[in-house]
Amino acid sequence: MASLSAEYDEGNIGFVCTVFEVDNKDMMEDGIPSQAFLEREEEFNIITVPFTDLSTGKESQGILCARGSDEEFLKRWGQQHFEDDYGRFGIETIWNWNEASGLKPCRTYLRHCALAASKQNEECNTSFLDETFLVDRKTTIREYLRATSEVMTTEPPGELAVRYGG
Repeated sequence: MASLSAEYDEGNIGFVCTVFEVDNKDMMEDGIPSQAFLEREEEFNIITVPFTDLSTGKESQGILCARGSDEEFLKRWGQQHFEDDYGRFGIETIWNWNEASGLKPCRTYLRHCALAASKQNEECNTSFLDETFLVDRKTTIREYLRATSEVMTTEPPGELAVRYGG
């Protein structure tokens, strides 16, 4: 399974996404990510990024779950934590999947993200479908969904129905 993260793309001005406010007590402590937030999003680099509100043109700052690296994970959490959370399941890497790996998105989570984007304005939905790529950095989400239409018609399992029900 794969999750969704952002990564720097030289020459690309950005992408459209939904920005929302959350209670800082669970996420930030003195302007830096809290330990609880870092643990929940352990594989990502949590970074501060500029964004522009498309409805007002106002510029601001937000936090983003960005692509990390195996090396950063090991430095932050240690080899034993990697073994406990990933290695014991035969997973040898978090981030070093290559184009030929065949790694595909978690269908339940992809459906959830696609439904969320479709409920926003067309600019946001188009950005998600055409500026989000599989691990091959070539196949867009739009192309993948066209080729794998059952993703959007398969209901999430019962234990995830409320969280990922759309």
